[in-house]
Amino acid sequence: MTLQTLAGHKTYWHRSGDGPRLALMVHCSLAHSGAWRGLERHLADDLTMIAFDLPGHGRSADWDGEGDFQDKAVQIAEALLDQETNGPVDLIGHSFGGTIALRLAQRHPDRVRSLTLFEPVLFAAARDHPVFAENKAFMDGPFADALRADNRIEAARLFNALWGRDAAWQALPLSQRQDMAGRIHLIPAGSPVIYDDIHGQAAPGALERLAVPVLLMEGARSPALVEAVHDVMEARLPDARRCVFADAGHMAPITHPTEVGDVIAEFLAQSAPVAS
Repeated sequence: MTLQTLAGHKTYWHRSGDGPRLALMVHCSLAHSGAWRGLERHLADDLTMIAFDLPGHGRSADWDGEGDFQDKAVQIAEALLDQETNGPVDLIGHSFGGTIALRLAQRHPDRVRSLTLFEPVLFAAARDHPVFAENKAFMDGPFADALRADNRIEAARLFNALWGRDAAWQALPLSQRQDMAGRIHLIPAGSPVIYDDIHGQAAPGALERLAVPVLLMEGARSPALVEAVHDVMEARLPDARRCVFADAGHMAPITHPTEVGDVIAEFLAQSAPVAS
């Protein structure tokens, strides 16, 4: 476990597992690298895993609000890869972390063995789908209104309700709800990537040029926009496969680590074996 300055940002990261292939894991918004704990245990024999806390998350330093949030996260990941790896890696990303993992693969295809994405929130890929407008209206309306009123708890509740059920939010310990509320300003920081695709990750040809094997995973209980995004990505990526977890939602990497881990292990073994 290490706290060091990477790409000019004080960043916490850790290594786990002792498998023969190296993976970089990028967590979702409002979480931290510890969210991978269940998957790390399950994949410890298959992978040696590196995970870091995004800016403003976990034990990493706060984000200063300068520039683009995803840019800073990608720069940190690149610095970590330069420091800790000397060959191709498997990238695993969840939610906004999935957009970061995708961008790393798009920027450095020669350094990536495979790409595993659980519900990457690159909503701009499905801009023409009706549920895109519904989601954006919610985020620009009730969610943004709560933030403007500095009602961070309400903003966090609304955001979590969008991805699950309000009962699940109420069941969280107060300390966890307060922690999410304290970081809720980081959600709009991802909007230029999520809704506007400012880096052209879903631009014509961008997905088609990504030749590495890609695994798209989703929960059947997740919002319809997830399925719409995956429909587009599955159709445009040259080598993509897809898995839907019938009894899970957006947080399946945390709530269903065994099921998710089994699918990842099979994907890695079949699609991108380590060269002998």
